[in-house]
Amino acid sequence: MKQILRNGWIVCAAAVLGLGAVQAHGHKSGSHGDAAACAEVALRCATKVTPAFGPDGKLWVVMMAGGRIAVAHSADAGKTFSAPIAVTNKTLDLDWGPDARPKIVVDKQGELIVAFAAFRDKAFNGEVFTTRSIDGGASFEPMKPITSDKTSQRFAALALDSDGSVFAAWLDKRNRAPAKKKGEAYDGAALFFATSKDGAVYSKANLAKDNTCECCRIGVAFAGPGQPVVIFRNIFDGSVRDHAVITFKDAATPGPLHRVSNDNWKISACPHQGPSLSIASTGTYHATWYTNGKARQGLFYARSTDGGATFSEPVALGDPARNPSRGIVLATAKGTYVAWKEFDGEKTTVKAMQSADDGKTWSPPQVIATTADTSDHPLLVSYGRNVFLSWMTKADGYRFQQIGQGS
Repeated sequence: MKQILRNGWIVCAAAVLGLGAVQAHGHKSGSHGDAAACAEVALRCATKVTPAFGPDGKLWVVMMAGGRIAVAHSADAGKTFSAPIAVTNKTLDLDWGPDARPKIVVDKQGELIVAFAAFRDKAFNGEVFTTRSIDGGASFEPMKPITSDKTSQRFAALALDSDGSVFAAWLDKRNRAPAKKKGEAYDGAALFFATSKDGAVYSKANLAKDNTCECCRIGVAFAGPGQPVVIFRNIFDGSVRDHAVITFKDAATPGPLHRVSNDNWKISACPHQGPSLSIASTGTYHATWYTNGKARQGLFYARSTDGGATFSEPVALGDPARNPSRGIVLATAKGTYVAWKEFDGEKTTVKAMQSADDGKTWSPPQVIATTADTSDHPLLVSYGRNVFLSWMTKADGYRFQQIGQGS
């Protein structure tokens, strides 16, 4: 896998391979495989799709398609979708990084809040924008930068607090140049965050942690009201890129950093595979991550019952001969689910397993979806008792299927 370094952002050259044309919910793309057929803002042309349920059970998806960000909704659990509504009013050089994707949350009033990143230049410096819709997705307010800093921001994550406020976190390069000016070494990027009461105006950006891995997605969950938790790939001493969590004391005050696992992956490049975090109503932290360290290699799961201070012994996920990757975890009131991708040289499968005892034991892995061409990362989302897989594929379109149900 060839890697290119541009102004501190390490990118994967293989990532320029897009998904091509796709259609919604399992239909073949047929003759739509050429770029010209997929230059429009349509779900079949989407390369990345992120789902979220509204309070009324309506499914919303935000997508990258035709150089735009757009949303669509479904009233029948993903069987059919409305015509997409463009969020952006012009074509942008959207961040196509392997771990980059648009994000969406829907508040209690049904207002949609969206965040996404676009490249500022050919050196892969990015800018995170936010916008919202207060009319049920019919229109969106003009997009705004999440911060006034003009250096580079990428890989934003959004999460809704119990009071409806928004917590946003992202990776930021603003501290790189000042450090170099002082003659100091500076590795990676920094984890920054901001909050918003309405999804329209965000607080001043604040530093949570400097010298984090610069090209991996981050995960955000809540340990309780006003207590966000961020999981990310950190850079420890010796350029070891292992994962860590920070549990905030309140929405404006980061707590101490705790290591998720001592994998000892020493690498001066970016793995392009970030972690996933979900926190159960019991307070248990559930985490998945990928590593190629000296201590262990592959995809792993662990849990914490002490607020992230310590994690259990990592449990390997998937068949190591089939390159398990892109793990995602979701804790619900009725159970905890983990899903990931595997590739056998011909086809990609999504496997999943479930725990009914808060991650202590797990069911055997089951294949829940398969495709014979390129695909986006698998995502998990829930509404009520039901858990769903969201998966964008080139050959089979957008797949949204129920994989679990509570009793």
